[in-house]
Amino acid sequence: MKYTLDSRAVKPGMGFVALKGEKADGRDFIQDAVAAGAVDVIIGLDELQRRARERRRGLRAKVVGVTGSAGKTTTKELLKVFLSAAGRTYATEGNFNNHIGLPLTILNCPDDADFLVLEMGSNHPGEIAALCEIAAPDVGVVTNIGTAHMEFFGSREGIAKEKGTLLERAATGFSAAGEPLLRGTVDTRQEWMRRALAGVLPGEHNVANACLAYAAAESFGVSKEAAAAALKDFSLPGARWRKVEKNGAVFIDDTYNANPDSMIAALDAFVSEPCEGRRIAVLGDMFELGPTAQELHRKVFEHAASLGVRPVIAVGEMSSRCRCDAAFGGVEELKGKLADEVSAGDLVLLKASHAVGLGRLLE
Repeated sequence: MKYTLDSRAVKPGMGFVALKGEKADGRDFIQDAVAAGAVDVIIGLDELQRRARERRRGLRAKVVGVTGSAGKTTTKELLKVFLSAAGRTYATEGNFNNHIGLPLTILNCPDDADFLVLEMGSNHPGEIAALCEIAAPDVGVVTNIGTAHMEFFGSREGIAKEKGTLLERAATGFSAAGEPLLRGTVDTRQEWMRRALAGVLPGEHNVANACLAYAAAESFGVSKEAAAAALKDFSLPGARWRKVEKNGAVFIDDTYNANPDSMIAALDAFVSEPCEGRRIAVLGDMFELGPTAQELHRKVFEHAASLGVRPVIAVGEMSSRCRCDAAFGGVEELKGKLADEVSAGDLVLLKASHAVGLGRLLE
């Protein structure tokens, strides 16, 4: 049975989850859901999580959890295509990776799935442990330890402790060699994977993500040949390295989210992309970085300068204080002027936390 949080999405035979949110109370829409054909109603977060725990114990699927400071969704999507070579695979959709989305994903997993890949997000201590208690992962994958959500974890060590919980709770764990805070063993610089990703996903960070995803898939018998073949038609969902042509210029929409590590990785990949004109970076604010936020923003903009990217356009309060060629307080202020800056043949990177709204520049 398929469950939804939105009574408007209910179709006959589906289930409805009624939760109280900041703007609306799902309990007010139970009658609407039933009228639309809902045959089951789950009321409240505790009941949703209880049902998900029960459902998880009844699944035949092997469960793989994925977390990390950056690259969670990319690694989850890569795992999905790799594991599909070995059996029917279901994975987290969209950004359903928290205390609501993860149990909903478990409830929606098909009975005959062989593998279930769960993205696990966390911005406060203890959240990964709570998700593991629901998901009971067989395999855990930690992409990296960065500086995302530093405001709530206090240090990289605090982040590593939180993310590393997945490795402790899973029967088998995979993380990158060279990350001292995790003591990982996976070589994330494998040449065969770099060749397989050529023309599919740019950047060394994505080679690392793919190597981690493959390590987990290999533990279930997926061969290198099968993994490479699965990458042929691979693409990422949403605003993740999405290329859009506009007035002869190519925009790389990578605005789904951002933190200092993913910003730097995106810039490195950006300068490796072919370009007939200028490389223009539009970089916006990153949030939840704590007291070192301004320093971390400065580090990103200095990295852009070191790569020779120009012009660099800053959007937002913290970004505007950094080394750049032009600064704007918000998207609307920039929107009317960007068209005059960009010419045919230019390559434009849009990267910031989702709340900045840089994606609106393409509307």
